[in-house]
Amino acid sequence: MNIAIIGYGRMGKTIEAICQSRNHNISAIIDQDNSDEIQKLTPETVDVAIEFTQPESAYKNIQTLIHQDIPVVCGTTAWTEHMPQIQELVKEKQGSFFYAPNYSIGVNLFFAINDYISKLMNSFNDFSVRMEEIHHIHKLDSPSGTALHLANTILANTDSKDSWVNEVTDKQNELEIVSKREVEVAGIHSVIYEGEFDTMTFTHDAKSRKGFALGAVLAAEWLYGKKGIYSMTDLLKEHLPAEI
Repeated sequence: MNIAIIGYGRMGKTIEAICQSRNHNISAIIDQDNSDEIQKLTPETVDVAIEFTQPESAYKNIQTLIHQDIPVVCGTTAWTEHMPQIQELVKEKQGSFFYAPNYSIGVNLFFAINDYISKLMNSFNDFSVRMEEIHHIHKLDSPSGTALHLANTILANTDSKDSWVNEVTDKQNELEIVSKREVEVAGIHSVIYEGEFDTMTFTHDAKSRKGFALGAVLAAEWLYGKKGIYSMTDLLKEHLPAEI
């Protein structure tokens, strides 16, 4: 496959290495220094674009690529207030768009486990739920997109919670998310259920960003030749039990 990398930071460079190890051709690399060159990309030279940039540029990048009939795998977070517009554009242009707040296979299995557990725990009022996420000091958004996905699932499944806050809280209706930034932490997410007599903690600890990069490349391979809007749920659903 011919793959364009949009965003050439740490993640972009890791994606490049994974693509090359899987015998894909990097047909373009677009970063801040040559951002205008995204306008020159065409379906003849790019099979799929993988976009990992910043929230302020992602929306425009995705629009441009969809208008140019280039399938997009996007991993940038904190821009999704524009998701309805992107979904409408993809439908209008009969395009291809794949979005996930986190491309790690392990994290997406963790998402499925979180959904199941939060539904189960909703019946047990003696337990309160809270969250913690830790990332490297270079991560700009807080909470992380992964934490927000976990939180929104918990809110949807938990009658006692109706909103999240990114701080310690004593309000019973608020889901507490504590965000920490530490040197060279790829990503740790924990969901904690606290009861009077015991505590249950469910944690995903990413060992390196290579897991995220591999997932993005797998998504690009899966998206190739498809039309529509997809997520990691679509990619993984053939492997998950029906009840998850």
